Parts: sequence; C-alpha cells; structure tokens
Amino acid sequence: MHKPTVRATRRAPRAAKRTYHPGPPVADEAALREAAERLRAKDPELIERLIAIGGAPPLRHREAGFAGLAAIIVSQQVSTASATAIFGRLQARIVPLEAAEIAKATEEELRACGLSNAKIRALRALAEAIVEGGLDLKGLGSLDAEDAHRALVAVKGVGPWTADIFLLFCLGHPDAFPAGDLALQEAAKLALNLKRRPDAVRLERIAERWRPLRGVAARMLWAYYRGVKARSGMALADGSR
Repeated sequence: MHKPTVRATRRAPRAAKRTYHPGPPVADEAALREAAERLRAKDPELIERLIAIGGAPPLRHREAGFAGLAAIIVSQQVSTASATAIFGRLQARIVPLEAAEIAKATEEELRACGLSNAKIRALRALAEAIVEGGLDLKGLGSLDAEDAHRALVAVKGVGPWTADIFLLFCLGHPDAFPAGDLALQEAAKLALNLKRRPDAVRLERIAERWRPLRGVAARMLWAYYRGVKARSGMALADGSR
C-alpha cells in the first residue's frame, strides 16, 4: 500500500519589518558634519576611505511637501539630467506645483512634461490622497519614521525606495536607508570589495553596522561612488556621469 505523497507548500517570504533608530534630524550642513563625525568614530577605517574618494557628503535637502515628493517620483529610474529636465518642465507648466493643481491637470499636460504613464499615475494617486485627506503630507514629520513610511507606501505608485528617499532628504531622518537603490548597492560592492552587488536584503544586513546613522552612510556611499566613477570615466548606475 503506497503512502500518499505529501507536497510541501511554499510560503511567500515575509517582508522584513522596517525599523528606524530615532535621532535628531539631519536638517542642515552643521548637523550633517556632526553626524558624519559620529559615524567616522563608529566605523573609522571604512568612513575615512569613503571620504578620501568622495569628499564630504552633500546634504541634498528637499522641500518636505508635495513638490519635494513629486521630484523624488520624477527621479525614479532615470538619469539625474533627465530628472532635472522633466521636473523643470513640470514646475513651469503646473503653477503652483501642488496636489490640487496636479489633480486638475490633464494627462496631455503631464505627458508633455516628459512623464511616463507610470509616473503620471503615481503623481495623480498622490495628489488624490492629499486632496481627499487620506495622506497628511505635512504631518509626516511628526510621526515615527515607521508610521511615516507606511503612510507613504499606502499610496499606489509610492514604493519603499520613494518613501525612504523622502524620509532621508525631505524629513532629514538620520537612519533612513533606501537599500533597494542600485547606485547604493554598487557603491557598497566597491567600498567593501564584495564579489557581487548586494541585493536590498543583503545591503540591509550590511548597513546594520551604521545604525543609527544609516542615512549619513548612504550619503557617503553615493558620494564615494561618484568619486570612483569620475576617476574611471565610467557611467553611473543611473546613466549619468
């Protein structure tokens, strides 16, 4: 008598719970310099090597409002030059660049700025969430980072990368770390002499050594990556130089 075959069911992996260590915001150059010194004391050999190639990391602060988040959405998966051009056209055409104005704009107007269909949908969903009260963008800064991240990704078209970039550059969160960023992964590969580029999960594990200042480490890794590529004359992961 044959025993019935038992087939194992494969469960989908659970997404790792996002946690951000609290700390004072990195809101200006003085705060960034102070945080960079604390990070250097925490991981001196690596940080000194990053600074030797990349220099002091730039603040790159953005407005913590609709225009700031819209700029992040526009910059997804395009070169810095393309993002700057597209966002410039968007600012010139939609005046003021606010949620209510995007909600009223036609697809033709938005497409004329150079936006893809996916980015038009994301901007419209974001505008609708703000206008209808589902997303209090101005109130995100008063929330715990985990709650702010959840509120952002609840909007269709706003993914983890966008939410983390908003936390990092608009809210100045010191521990926000967009591990899915391709350039950040490439920077970690070069800086740590890894055989292959780490994926988001592995990079999250690597970045544990920099808590509670992962956001400062991210700035340093990006600056280092640009420095390495500038010396070699190679294109960056986002297609720019």
